[in-house]
Amino acid sequence: MPRFSGKVALITGGASGIGRATAELLAREGARVVIADRCREEGDALAARLRHDHGDALFIESDVACPASVESLVVRTMHEYGRIDCAINNAGLSETPIDMIDAPDEQWERLMSVNLRGVWLSMQHEIRAMLATGGAIVNVSSRTGLVGKPRLAIYTAGKHGVLGLTRSAAVDYARHGIRINAVCPGLVRTPFVETKYGDRLPALAHSMNPLGRIGEPEEIAECIAWLCSDAASFVVGVALPVDGGAVA
Repeated sequence: MPRFSGKVALITGGASGIGRATAELLAREGARVVIADRCREEGDALAARLRHDHGDALFIESDVACPASVESLVVRTMHEYGRIDCAINNAGLSETPIDMIDAPDEQWERLMSVNLRGVWLSMQHEIRAMLATGGAIVNVSSRTGLVGKPRLAIYTAGKHGVLGLTRSAAVDYARHGIRINAVCPGLVRTPFVETKYGDRLPALAHSMNPLGRIGEPEEIAECIAWLCSDAASFVVGVALPVDGGAVA
């Protein structure tokens, strides 16, 4: 029996990178997958392929920075499937390195609206949907949520904030049967990372962690799936580094 047979999994930022790999893995493992993303073309294509290969997937165009969009996402998921068993809050933005004293207010608003407020809004609606049935939520933070990072003050603050939300919600809702945890990926081979670093990526990856290589989206997806699964039934409120040993 697949680990997620009959379960419903909602993934924000699910059309590419870590979100895409997670959607693919959970679908293979029997889940009915709801892919939420702003990128309609990529999301529709992924959902169509998952339906063809695994039987059930749905794309919903959504923007986690918009409260009405997040509410609509969860309402539609509940209308379509009647429950949410796993929610992965993966949507996020990266920051262009800049000294903190030079960062404009607009950069703060842009990053925090997605990286922190988006997770908070998503969790509010997901938890309400799970109160009657229980479930698992995994928030995607970053290894930067565990350490300080030069010239990335806003991004770092947001990812630290995600861990604060995770831990507080975890202790509030564990008795309702809702397990809430976070993963903290290091440098991962996503389209954004490959575009950002280009030819510098192999050398950077070699120097970033003790393993001496970049992480793959599928490796993060495996950790997310484990945290959502019954194998992690006694795991609550953790911030799991998945970074090749970089934080260590």
